[in-house]
Amino acid sequence: MRARAVRHAAAAAAVTSLALLLTACGGEEKKTEDTGKADASASAAAKPDVKALSAAELDKLVVEQADLKGYQVQKAKAGQVLNAGDVSADKAVCEPLAEAFASAAPGTPGASAQRKAIEVPDKKTGSVDDALGALAAPITSVTLGSYAGEGAQQVFAALKTAGTDCAGGFTVHGGGTKSTVSKLAPETVTAGDEALAWTVTSKNEGETFVTKLVVFRKGNNLAGFSTLSLGGEVKELPTGIVDAQAAKLR
Repeated sequence: MRARAVRHAAAAAAVTSLALLLTACGGEEKKTEDTGKADASASAAAKPDVKALSAAELDKLVVEQADLKGYQVQKAKAGQVLNAGDVSADKAVCEPLAEAFASAAPGTPGASAQRKAIEVPDKKTGSVDDALGALAAPITSVTLGSYAGEGAQQVFAALKTAGTDCAGGFTVHGGGTKSTVSKLAPETVTAGDEALAWTVTSKNEGETFVTKLVVFRKGNNLAGFSTLSLGGEVKELPTGIVDAQAAKLR
């Protein structure tokens, strides 16, 4: 049983190339259409007085180790970050959702910042069970993006539409991998000015995963949270991480 679990965890690691902040290796499929980018650009032109924050400013606002007790927080390296242009979906309306699922800041942000928060198991005895538990610990990719004009509002609206139109499933390409989302179930979450959340059922490399996805908007900033477990299923929204990030954006 334990050997099977270890094999399952090893196979499941393949999904992290898409759902977490991992290296965007060769073979990514570029988007041919990007309605989110067009909407964001149009909004920016409509309200040029609203400027996006810089990457340096976002780095001070994204959650850090001091903000999250019980988690190991890591800063994503430059080569481990997927951008919206690195991600595509088989349906144009689903692309903003595919980008958020892949831990990219959707649309066209002026800048973005990424962190990865790994839940630390309470017990550490060095046993095989503890090792398997650590492998299955939830891992949340946090992406904070800032948009000019009404770009954040436009992208959030596109995500809301995608949540309805893509509930039956879609295919995501990014980071050299393909994931097939078979179901998107809405969840309830409160954060920022407006928020959305889903339970996402997907398949990657023959393995089925149940993950959580949360996005909230605060002003012209969007915060995204994609949570997975190498054990295959995440049962709860990352509310502690969401609340900590919302507190830093007040």
